[in-house]
Amino acid sequence: MNPDSFEDARRQWAERSARAQGAGAQAFSRLLRLAEDGTGDQARRIARFIAATWDGEAHPLDLFELRAVDVAIADDMVTCIDALRWGKADLYKLVPDGEERVVAVLKTWGIRSGG
Repeated sequence: MNPDSFEDARRQWAERSARAQGAGAQAFSRLLRLAEDGTGDQARRIARFIAATWDGEAHPLDLFELRAVDVAIADDMVTCIDALRWGKADLYKLVPDGEERVVAVLKTWGIRSGG
C-alpha cells in the first residue's frame, strides 16, 4: 500500500469513526431514556442491552433481543453496536451523566452493575 493510499484509508476510518460515535451517542441517549422511563418488556430488554454495553463479559448480549423489540429500538441498538466498533469512547461517556444514569438503570432493573 502506498503512503497516499494509507493516509486516505486512515482519514476515511477516522471519519467513519466520528460518524458512528455521533450517531451512537444519540441512539444510546434514546435507549437510556426508554430504560429510565419504561416499565414493560421492551424497557427491560433495553436495560439488558445497556448492561451489555456497560460490561459485556458479565452481561453477554443475546442477538435475538434485536428481534424482540420495536424496529426503531433495534435500529438504535445496532447503531450503538456500530459505535462500539468504531468509537473511541464507551457509550455511557457520550451522554450527560451517563455513568450515573446507567448505574441507576441497572439498579432499577435488578441488574448487577459490575462495570
